[in-house]
This record gives sequence, structure tokens and C-alpha cells, in this order.
Amino acid sequence: MSALAQLAVAVGVVFAVNLLPAFGPPTWAVLVFFSLQFDLPAVPLVLFGALAAASGRFLLASGARRLRPRLSAARLAHLSRAQAEISANRARAAAGLGLFALSPVPSGQLFVGAGLMTVPLLPLTAAFFAGRLVSYSIYVGAATVAEQNLGSLALDALTSPLGMALQIAMLIGLALLAGGIRPSGPSSPALPPTPRPAAPDSHR
Repeated sequence: MSALAQLAVAVGVVFAVNLLPAFGPPTWAVLVFFSLQFDLPAVPLVLFGALAAASGRFLLASGARRLRPRLSAARLAHLSRAQAEISANRARAAAGLGLFALSPVPSGQLFVGAGLMTVPLLPLTAAFFAGRLVSYSIYVGAATVAEQNLGSLALDALTSPLGMALQIAMLIGLALLAGGIRPSGPSSPALPPTPRPAAPDSHR
């Protein structure tokens, strides 16, 4: 298999992993694996890997946004309040966005939450792409140091109790947030109110 084909496989795997809302291996571990296993050049691997990761997350958030019309009115109101609180302090929101872009924490649940809100997805995806360019460069650049531990590293990424517990907790939070999903079909007509008996005339 040529180096170009191997790079295409790596990019495809990264894209598929980032379509998952949870329980997928970290993208940096996938890139490190392909970098060491197939000796792929770091620059195109990081560049196209970050692009594939951002594209996968964007589609994940877009898919979550399709579920928004099925949310109950109470859940929509809760999402609107959360979005208003986030938008109230732009400086804090920008700092949080930068931290999210550079942090190695799972991002699938965050993109699902952004999709359920009405926040613009393109700026979020652009920040994610920029941050992942930096973090993936660091991981792939230091991959040779961890070459002897690659097998256990990839296995730990998939089965780490702490990582699994974190993703389960975030999924539970999203489930509580979106627990008011209702069918999209027409709602059943409300029953007319039962007439109350007239009060007796006290002037009689």
C-alpha cells in the first residue's frame, strides 16, 4: 500500500471516530498509531487529521441539531437559558472556547450539546480545528518517545476506567438535558374542560 493510500486510511479512520458521540479512541492516539506503524509524514498527517476530526464533529453537531424540533418545550426553554448564560459574558465564553479547543477532554458530548443549542457551529468547528492542529502536532511530534508503549497506550485509550467514567457521566448529563424528546407527529387533541355546576343564587 502506498503512503498516499495509508494516509487516506488514517484520515478515514479519524473522520469515522469523530462521528461518534462517545466511547471512541482519542484522535491523537489514532494519529500516533498511524505515524509510528506506517511511518507517515507528520505534517500532512496532522493537517488532514485535524481537518477530518473537525469535519466529523461538525456533522455530529449537525445531526444533533436535527433532533432539536423533537425536544419538549421545557427542554427547549432550558437550552435557551443555558445559551443566554453562555452569551452573556463574551470574554468568559471566548476563554472557555480556547480552553475547549486545546484541551484533550472528549469533545463529542460538547458538540452534541452545541448542536442542540442554536449556537453557530462554524466558529466552534474552526476553533476546534485550530486547537487540534496544535495538540496533534505535539502528540505526533513526541510519538517516538512513546513508541515502545504504543500497544498499551492505545488499549488504555479504549478501556481506561477514568476515561469511560468521564464519557458516561457526560452522556448522562446530555440524556437529562434531552430527556424531554417527544414524537414529531401531531399531538392528541386536548379534552374539553368539564363544565362546573353553577353556584346557587344566594338572593333567593
